[in-house]
Amino acid sequence: MSTIEIPLFPLAVLFPGAVLPLHIFEPRYRQMVIDCQNADMPIGIVLPKPESEFMSEVPCTVGTMAEIHNLETLDDGRYLFNAVGTRRFRILSQHHQKPYITALVEPFDDEAEPLSELRDVTRAAQRLFKEYIEILLEPESEASVQGRIPTQPEALSYFIASLLQTTDDEQKQQFLEMTSTSERLNEEVKILRREVPFMREILSKKIPDERTRLN
Repeated sequence: MSTIEIPLFPLAVLFPGAVLPLHIFEPRYRQMVIDCQNADMPIGIVLPKPESEFMSEVPCTVGTMAEIHNLETLDDGRYLFNAVGTRRFRILSQHHQKPYITALVEPFDDEAEPLSELRDVTRAAQRLFKEYIEILLEPESEASVQGRIPTQPEALSYFIASLLQTTDDEQKQQFLEMTSTSERLNEEVKILRREVPFMREILSKKIPDERTRLN
């Protein structure tokens, strides 16, 4: 796949492999869903830039293609479905001929790196992330997440990035735009090495933690 024209849905950062539940109610985006279903094409999930305003979104230049899963059509025409991230893309040009934004995009992946160079950081990321979710989640939720932790380095880096609770949209977008798996994992390891001891301290002192749990 070289380039492809897809509709853009400015909303959030979505990583490959992650699932984003969506409730589509605006007429322009209802039409987007219909067009995607008819043409069997993905939706481009992109984070709007901070200067965006309603009805005039300015998307970031890197997003993720998403497939529509479990589509449900409500009686009033609204749609519910899960957007499942597949592959990242760079926006080459935007078009405004339709009620929603479309764009010519170029899919891309991380640069190839020898597995031998990724082994240590992958192991460190897996170990720390398991500790992180053990502290963060209730037992049932923890077991569910533990069972889904990828072993492949690139997939692992996306999985961790999508579930970290201490990163804002700007940081998540930076992770999405990185083209080096080792760089992404190393940055995540830095965050986890800071967060895991902090969270353990919270538990030991029973300090109220205002951060949202993943349940």
